[in-house]
Amino acid sequence: MKKKELQGVKEIARRANVAIATVDRVIHNRPGVSEKTREKINKIIAELNYQPNLLASRLASGKIITLGVLIPSVTEETDFWEAPLRGIQRAENEIRQYGIKVELFFFDLRDPASFVAQANRLLNASVDGIVLAPAFIDEARKVVSACQQTGTPCIFIDSNLPDQPSLSYIGPPLFQSGYLAAKLCTYVLQESSKLMVVHIATAMDSYTYKEIEEGFRMYFTDHRQHYPIIRADIRQTDFSSVAHQLQEQFDANPSIDAIFVSNSRAFSVARFLESASLPRKPLLIGYDFVSENTRYLASGIIDFLICHQPEDQGYRSIMTLYQFLVFSTPVAKDHYMPIDIVTRENQAFYRN
Repeated sequence: MKKKELQGVKEIARRANVAIATVDRVIHNRPGVSEKTREKINKIIAELNYQPNLLASRLASGKIITLGVLIPSVTEETDFWEAPLRGIQRAENEIRQYGIKVELFFFDLRDPASFVAQANRLLNASVDGIVLAPAFIDEARKVVSACQQTGTPCIFIDSNLPDQPSLSYIGPPLFQSGYLAAKLCTYVLQESSKLMVVHIATAMDSYTYKEIEEGFRMYFTDHRQHYPIIRADIRQTDFSSVAHQLQEQFDANPSIDAIFVSNSRAFSVARFLESASLPRKPLLIGYDFVSENTRYLASGIIDFLICHQPEDQGYRSIMTLYQFLVFSTPVAKDHYMPIDIVTRENQAFYRN
């Protein structure tokens, strides 16, 4: 024990008229102390407002706490998950010296089977806490159920399963960000305008897309603005499939003046707009400061990017588990990240 802490323990022992070892057992909730003596010592601890150095005590024990992380891998199509991974690694570098180990498991966003395989590896690793990106709802529910059975705390990152028990959700306020995207659209809308909401993902049953679109539509309901909103669900994420379906939409709806892409694949729509022969370029809004999006933002094809500090999401998820497991720090059920609006004019000054 450090000198200052030892003095505190000595004072507690003196007042309780017990050995220092007895006080140590009570502080660390170990057996071998009568209930009467334990109550007496705890009362003195409360009177003195004594705060034991739990971190030092845990280090002395030599126990390693292992945190498991299950997130999508970076692909050629999108590098979004590079940012949360940087945050996770930054947190691990800060707390590794305190006996915290992070094990990473990556799955393919296009393949629920890869999620299941990696989730099984994670659950068999006997980790003390889990950070989970619940990209596939049914499969993620099984992970949560397994965590419930073992008492393993689980944090959702970037997207949420609001009907599932978790320690916390760390990510964007989805409804509000969709609401904001709708307001940004109004800068170009005319009386005859149509809007298009584009979901580009293999898994369309995510709560993320549902909440984002609900927020988008609610803005117009709240402001009594009745523009036709076309929904395009594109399950094949390669560019040729995206371009084909977008062209069909524009052939049927030539007066689309604003497009909102509900994830980080706005660059696919931008690439289509770059090569398409349209009477005028529609306003284009998407998510996330990924490399392909920033290129089209700089060229003016993407008008707005809505960002939620993904690196900080990764960092906070690890630090929250660490503080909960080591210090029993209370954790908020939802930790919403700020909503940043990045444009061509300010992108040089924005960092994830």
